[in-house]
Amino acid sequence: MQRSEQIAQVKVLLASLDSGVNVDAGGIRLNPTDSYINTETAQRERSLFFQSHPQVLGLSGDLPEPGSFITINDLDTRILATRDEKGEFRAFVNACRHRGVAVEERENGRARRFVCPFHSWSYDPQGALVGLPKEDHFGSIDKKSFGLIELAAEEKYGFLFANPDPLASLDVDALLGPELSEELDAWDFGSLVRLGGDRYEVDCNWKLAMDTFGETYHFNSLHKDSLATFFEGNVQCYDTFGQHHRMILCRKAIHAMRELPEDQWDITIAGLPVYWLFPNTILLPNDFGMYLVRAYPDSESPGRHTSVITFYTHSSEDRDGTNGKIGAERKAQIQSAPIEALKEIAQGFADIIRDEDYVASASQQRSAASGALPHVVFGRNEPALHHYHNTYRDALGEAPLPLLEA
Repeated sequence: MQRSEQIAQVKVLLASLDSGVNVDAGGIRLNPTDSYINTETAQRERSLFFQSHPQVLGLSGDLPEPGSFITINDLDTRILATRDEKGEFRAFVNACRHRGVAVEERENGRARRFVCPFHSWSYDPQGALVGLPKEDHFGSIDKKSFGLIELAAEEKYGFLFANPDPLASLDVDALLGPELSEELDAWDFGSLVRLGGDRYEVDCNWKLAMDTFGETYHFNSLHKDSLATFFEGNVQCYDTFGQHHRMILCRKAIHAMRELPEDQWDITIAGLPVYWLFPNTILLPNDFGMYLVRAYPDSESPGRHTSVITFYTHSSEDRDGTNGKIGAERKAQIQSAPIEALKEIAQGFADIIRDEDYVASASQQRSAASGALPHVVFGRNEPALHHYHNTYRDALGEAPLPLLEA
């Protein structure tokens, strides 16, 4: 985030604290609980949002050097992402061209060759078919025509984007829009390195997982003994960028900003930015790196999903961050913190999502599944929830939820 925007957003948060006035969506909306349980809706979402829409596969730091690879198995199309010997990011359908067996089952690693376990057909990091045993017995085959099926992929602003549809194209700047593209570029996410991660199978619809990150109204209740000790509840900034949005949560550390000159204000100390990239990606930049959350629908049940949470940090040479000045004491803490301590902090945050947010989400899902609750209410202080669901509805060709005066 640019320095001028950081200062502007800190001022918005301080003004909200001083006035006691939160962001205002202008009214309430009633969201049918059917949207979390309807099988037909789930199938349409899976097709439009997850089979033919660009996906964030990770960050540049997930492929730290030539020969690196990662696999994505949470979509219908299994994806193998590589960094070839020239350092270029590529993405492929993770399926051997002989009989369709995945050529790489590991989550990540390094490899000069990807060898199918079925018949040992082998491919290089550029996806080229480079060998098959007993070729004279198998029959004549043009290796150039039987490489791994390549997907449209682009590495930009520190992210690895790919479209899981082999017939589709990809334009990251068109996807994000100019304003959000500029803002994400300013964060320098490409300098982050992978710290670790976790994954959860949860008994709730994937959209309920996204809803978790859509308001701070629940902090003083659900998180009273965890996040509420560090964050001000029911205080936030909110802006939309086309299909996407940005919230900024308010940390209690913001009060110390009043004593500092503006050129020392840092949004990751005063708050926690929360970006939503349509349809299923949450970015949480923080003072020592970033958390990346992606929610994937279950292939069988609308009432289940998988959340994948990945942690990133700045390299040891740049542990003070790339987003501007921070307080000297906090800077020293981050610089001196061992990797294991940073992992523990990140895992603690993920545990809160699992043990508090997703427990509530599973309870919401059960209520929806009962059929006894016709709708849920999105308050005027929950604009992200309004935006999430009207964006989903628009993409599905449905009318927006009407705004009702509160």
